[in-house]
This record gives sequence, C-alpha cells and structure tokens, in this order.
Amino acid sequence: MHNRWGSLILLSAICLVATAIGQSSDPQPDVIVLHAARLLDVKAGKIVSPGEILVRGDRIVEVGVSVAHPVGAEVVDIGDRTLMPGLIDAHVHLFLHPGAEDLQTFQESVPERTITATLAARDDLMAGFTAERDMGTEGAGSADTAVRNAINAGKTPGPRLRISGNAINILGGHEDAIGYNPAQRVLPNADYANNSDELVAVMRQQYKEGADFTKIYETGADSIKDARLSTPYQYTEAQLEAAIKEAARLGRHVAVHATGEPGTLFAAQAGAVSIDHADQLSDETMRLMKQKDIFAVPTFAIFEYFADHAATPAVGQRMHQMLNIKAQEFKKQIAAGVPMAVGSDVGPFPHGTQAREFVLMVKYGMSPTAVLQADLLNGAKLLGWEGQIGSLEPGYLADIIAVKGDPLQDIEALNGVAFVMKGGITYKK
Repeated sequence: MHNRWGSLILLSAICLVATAIGQSSDPQPDVIVLHAARLLDVKAGKIVSPGEILVRGDRIVEVGVSVAHPVGAEVVDIGDRTLMPGLIDAHVHLFLHPGAEDLQTFQESVPERTITATLAARDDLMAGFTAERDMGTEGAGSADTAVRNAINAGKTPGPRLRISGNAINILGGHEDAIGYNPAQRVLPNADYANNSDELVAVMRQQYKEGADFTKIYETGADSIKDARLSTPYQYTEAQLEAAIKEAARLGRHVAVHATGEPGTLFAAQAGAVSIDHADQLSDETMRLMKQKDIFAVPTFAIFEYFADHAATPAVGQRMHQMLNIKAQEFKKQIAAGVPMAVGSDVGPFPHGTQAREFVLMVKYGMSPTAVLQADLLNGAKLLGWEGQIGSLEPGYLADIIAVKGDPLQDIEALNGVAFVMKGGITYKK
C-alpha cells in the first residue's frame, strides 16, 4: 500500500515538473526598451526629454523620461532623435506609380500592379508610415485585399491598411475612360453605379471581396472660371445618403473625392466620413463639417506634383492656379474649424516621399503641432484605430518611429525617419 501511494506521489510530482517546464518553454513576447534624446507627446503638443518607451510584444507598456528596464530586455539607444508615433497617410494609392495613371489600368496586368502595390507598401512603411487608407486601386478591383491580408499575416512588410477596392463612379464620370476609341472598350478606373440601387449593389460586392470602406467620386472634371473652381457633382445628396446608410448597416463608412460645390455640400449633408481634396468649400459646407466632425483631407502634395510635372506649360499654369486657389481656401477652412486629417494622394508621385504633405500643410497655414495632431489623432480616428495608434501611450500598439531633430520646431524632420517599428517589430534602425 505504501509503495503504491509513494508511486502516485512520485508520478504527480513528475507531472507538475513537466508542466512547469512546458510553461517555462512557451515563447515569451519580446521586451524592448527604446531610448532617445526626445519623445513627442502629441496630445499635449510638447517634447519630453529624454524619452523612453517599454515595449512588450506588440504593445506599449510604459512611456516617460525613464521607464522600467526588465531583466533580459533589449535596450535600443536611438541617440539624438525624437521618438514619436508612426505616421498616418489617410489618402494613398498603392496600385499607382509615376506616369500616366489612366494607361496603367490597361497596359499593366492586375498581378503586375499587385506586385507594384506590395513594393509601394514597403516603401511607405520604411518612410515611417505605419498606417494608411488606400483610396482606390484605380482599376485593380479587390486586389488590395490580398496586399492587406499579406501584411496582416506578416508575409510582407507594410503599413496597417484600410482598403476600398475600386472607387465608385458614374458612367462618363471623373474616372471613366474618356477620350479613347469607344470600339476598344477601355476599362474605367472605377466601378460603375448610376443610381442609389446600383450604389448599394456595388458596395455589397466590394464588401464581399474584402473592402473596409467605400470611396465614391462625387465631383469632376474640374475647371477654373473667373478664378473660381467649377466642378459638376456626380451623385445627389439622396444617392449619397443611400450609400452611407448601407455602409453604416455594416459599421463602415463612405469617403468621397470632392473638390467643390455643390458636391462637397451634398457629401457633408449626407454624412461622409471625409471629404478628400476639399479645394473649395462653402460656408454651409464648412459649418456642417465642423458640426458633424467630417474630416477634410487636403492632398496638397499631389497638386504640387502635377503642377511641377505638367505635360505642357498651359497645363502647368492651370495646375498652379488651382494650387493657389486651394491654398487660399485652406486658410478659410482652418479659420472655420474644419477638422483636418493628413493624406498625400501618393502614387502618381513616388511612394515613400509623401512627408511632403506635412510641409505643405504648414506652409499654407497650420502649425507643426496642429498638423501632427491632425495626422496622428484625427488620422487614427478616421481609419477606425482611435485608442490603438497615433499616440505613445500604455496599451497602444507599438507603432513607433524616430526622426532627426524636433518636428514641432521643424516639420521637415519627418523627411529624416531613422527608425521604424510597427506592432513591436523593428523594420528600420
């Protein structure tokens, strides 16, 4: 009897030891301490010096002048740089590259363009953009689903993505294939929808294929008459409202490409989540955007690029005139309290260079602090990651970059990203 009880006790002890060994051999999350000369407290709009961040796994654990240094933690001294949240670009086109964008749709296959998009995502991440909103594949359909999913699975480096698939457009609208031989049946860069029912049907198909939100072309083509922007609307307020209600049914949003009135007013009345480009807004549109917390995404960088790289002097002159009007209107929007987010429209100009957007928003009227808060705080909210990214706080995802200099004093510092971490994984140092 004693021998049997002894054997049972011994067996139990062996099992407990084995369990303890098994538990101790489970992989533990990496623990990293980042140290730098400075750290950006974006909510307070100030620099903390020096700055340290304790990261465990994919999350921030502690932030301050000095943090705990657990035994075994990797300490990374980034030197005379500023630690700050990863940048957010709320308007990108991963499937576009410099060159005639309308030709890319039918000269390049969707597999080729998907490879281009994957490389573009990598370039944006290495430039410090850890989250982005892809505003249409420009004719590549739902191929952005594969890019987003591959990034999420860790198969390829890239920012966190919100994707829309193709944008939606009317027949003969802004992104239709106009000016080509009709017999060639050149494909448009967007999905057709000509009324409310068609909008809903297209949206349901796009969501089925993986879209996170909907992008709708609401205005275009643009022209200038008597120093004012003129642009036809594409959908009525009621049609936009039908689309926005359909998106809301699934907890999603509608963003619109809209440059001027009355399309911008229709978008604000219907409740779009953002009005992208927003070149010229009426007083009523600005009032509604402030009231409803609808973001304007100015995209100065693409206007400057098109003006400086125009095919003819006449086109260049027109684009510079458009940019000047846009800059004047931007000051009115700031004064009216229109909520801003930062989006560059990168794609037609090289990926990884879109920090230029921050510089231009400062040039045309915002302070560096206000632009950074628009990007990081408003951008996180616009992309649906509020409380997860956009600030260096305990519990937030460890999306962290380091730049040379102090971005609150010189916004050009964002062009010198020296360190990139996304979700606790270091991609550049």
